[in-house]
Amino acid sequence: MAGIEGKVIAITGASSGIGRAAAVLLASRGATLVLGARGIDELDGVAREVAGLGGKVAHRPIGVTKRDDVAALTALAVERFGQLDVLISNAGIGPISKLEDGRLDDWISMVDVNFKGLLHGIAAALPIFRRQRFGHFVNTISTAGLQVSPTMAVYAATKNAARTLTEGLRLEAGPQLRVTGISPGFVGTGFAASMTDPAIRASIQKSMDEMALPPEAIARAMAFAIEQPDEVDVNNIVVRPTAQA
Repeated sequence: MAGIEGKVIAITGASSGIGRAAAVLLASRGATLVLGARGIDELDGVAREVAGLGGKVAHRPIGVTKRDDVAALTALAVERFGQLDVLISNAGIGPISKLEDGRLDDWISMVDVNFKGLLHGIAAALPIFRRQRFGHFVNTISTAGLQVSPTMAVYAATKNAARTLTEGLRLEAGPQLRVTGISPGFVGTGFAASMTDPAIRASIQKSMDEMALPPEAIARAMAFAIEQPDEVDVNNIVVRPTAQA
């Protein structure tokens, strides 16, 4: 089925930033949305915005580090709307720092959200897609994995793990499923808020203020991949500001 209208699309990290932008754009193009995020008040607001566009929407609070939460989100799609066409695994954090700072808790949090959260999404959606004989994984990765910078060693490692996992999933998916990795550069989101080092947070925020793309730019890339005919699998999209090295 080509296009977006009528597709049931679940999104993690849907309460703000890229997730919110994707929900609004896809709803405006006729998709049915199933939204999950930790911030329930913000998530309620996005759901109301989608409903205001005339879109069908269901939502529930989830944390992607909890496998049962992600499974409940995909199950909600099937229970409420009869199927799941697309899972956008978008939740991510970036409390970056130098390795010598030894912020082990931050490192583990990035592994749990950025990589294990992706595993939980695959484990939840793949059986549904196999039963249906159709489905599309869209994974938000990062250009940080393509060009590693100081302070980003662990963050980039989680994103490169996500990139490798996405490619492995594509190779195993077979002719009925599609797999897309989206790698954004600097995007104007609340990403810096997850950073626990004040100096690094200020530096990253300054760069974002100077060059960041609006989240809608990434949402459009997601929509491009989703709207292709079933036999067309857009595997990798990299979206950077023109000013980003």
